[in-house]
Amino acid sequence: MNQSSKSGNLGLWMTTSLVIGNMVGAGIFLMPSALAAYGGISIIGWIVSAFGAFMLARVFSKLSILVSGENGGPYAYAKAGFGDFIGFLVAWGYWISIWVSNAAIVVAFVSAMSVFFPILATNPPVAVVTGLGAIWGLTWINSLGIRESGKLQLVTTLLKLIPLLVVILGGFFFFKLENFSPFNVSNETSLGAIAITATMTLYAFLGIESATIPAKNIENPEKNIPRATLMGTLITTLFYILGTTVVMGMIPAAILAGSPSPYADAMDIISGAWGRDLVAGGAAVAAFGALNGWILVQGQVAGATAKDRLFPAVFSRLNRNGVPVYGIIIGSFLTSAVMLMGYTDGLVEQFRFIILLATLCCLVPYLFSMAAYVLLVLQRNTGTGMPHGNIAMGAVAFAFTIWAVYGAGDKAVYWGFLLLLSGIPIYIYMKWRQKKSNQ
Repeated sequence: MNQSSKSGNLGLWMTTSLVIGNMVGAGIFLMPSALAAYGGISIIGWIVSAFGAFMLARVFSKLSILVSGENGGPYAYAKAGFGDFIGFLVAWGYWISIWVSNAAIVVAFVSAMSVFFPILATNPPVAVVTGLGAIWGLTWINSLGIRESGKLQLVTTLLKLIPLLVVILGGFFFFKLENFSPFNVSNETSLGAIAITATMTLYAFLGIESATIPAKNIENPEKNIPRATLMGTLITTLFYILGTTVVMGMIPAAILAGSPSPYADAMDIISGAWGRDLVAGGAAVAAFGALNGWILVQGQVAGATAKDRLFPAVFSRLNRNGVPVYGIIIGSFLTSAVMLMGYTDGLVEQFRFIILLATLCCLVPYLFSMAAYVLLVLQRNTGTGMPHGNIAMGAVAFAFTIWAVYGAGDKAVYWGFLLLLSGIPIYIYMKWRQKKSNQ
């Protein structure tokens, strides 16, 4: 029995929920406060980043057809375009970014749960145990098969969108247009404010490529991966922009900028205390669902790379449910270790910087994927005329990703590329093993 029939595949809606669920984490519930320092002009920043995200989604959708039937998403595309070395660097950086980012998601989950269980905010050991329980509970669920993880992802995605939808629909009855005056409340120029807020909001779209990674485990992948990627991006964009606009229209910018829970404050205006609990529950579910989706992805990326003999073979070993379980377990151990830094005095700043590095390590695979798309289109259209539209789309997506990398800051770029290059000894060793085994 093959893996697909043994473990079950993801249909269109489960695949779409993987895209939405991995993008919509607990951080979105804080975004209006972060943007309030710039005022209503930040909505334009959202639109700019949404345009860039949509271009990325279009390219990833087309890459899933150009390089069909291969797990690994950005890794598979970079390898197809540039060969083993670049493919390895993409997989290495992307894999690191996942298990490091998962640590931040766990901390966000525990923080959201502290609304219902205050001890989590005052007792670090209890918070750590709760975080570890989330990591390893979801590791176990993912070991049962990709369809089991997909079912949980679909449920958590629906649950996390409910409070956002309630705020969007109910908030229009408390919307005040004067809250958008002045339109730019920062000291930045209009273009500067748009650039800053677009960079800030772009990070909310990380995960746009999620449907491309477990390609072999998706029903009718040539159709469902592009559909899920574009649908997931569109749905997420609507919730992001409408939610931020409504919250800003309900709460004056000066107050909103100091709010630790803007959606909860908005729900308090709409419904009172029970609404705040609904939003807190939504934030907890958002983080839990995102953690589930990224644990799934981390095993698939490492497994696909190991199958090509560029990662150690242990990452490609499947359990009886057809899951690359050792890759998931190793990633979860590393996530647990990084999470502990977030609860250790003196290491919190290092923890935050590592998260920034992880974000950069996720953007670099995007960069190579966009470049690989342009290269593959040129290679496969030789003699059939220049596909100007596809080239232009890939070039715009590539330029947008360069801009996002620049927005991460000099320090993050410097250390991020050093982190990527740290994998070179592993690549050399794996190539040596390949050569030795072929002799």
